[in-house]
Amino acid sequence: MRYMLLICDDEIEFEKTPEQMVTEVMKEYGEYTAALREAGVYVSSHRLRPTGMAKSLRIRGGETLLTDGPYAETKEQLGGYYLIDVKDLEEAQGWAAKIPSARWGTIEIRPIWEMGEPS
Repeated sequence: MRYMLLICDDEIEFEKTPEQMVTEVMKEYGEYTAALREAGVYVSSHRLRPTGMAKSLRIRGGETLLTDGPYAETKEQLGGYYLIDVKDLEEAQGWAAKIPSARWGTIEIRPIWEMGEPS
């Protein structure tokens, strides 16, 4: 079963992080990605640019509305994700717990609803 591991962190706090610590965390992410690949559960992953570069699009009453940033103000912002293919939720939780920023942020574990799969 495929799961999306959504990585949510506080962008403002991350910007205050000393460069050496950022380098160490990025190294940990590289090691984590390598472990996923070695285990054969890695599907894809990407780091997202800050929310200040994001746009939100809505269509209301036939009108397209485009605004800056995310729709809701939150303490933590979506900063990236991993898509993994594992046997069950327990295994997904195990991998999520190994994501470096789980120590200070939040990792949301979402099962993928495959297209055409009944609700």
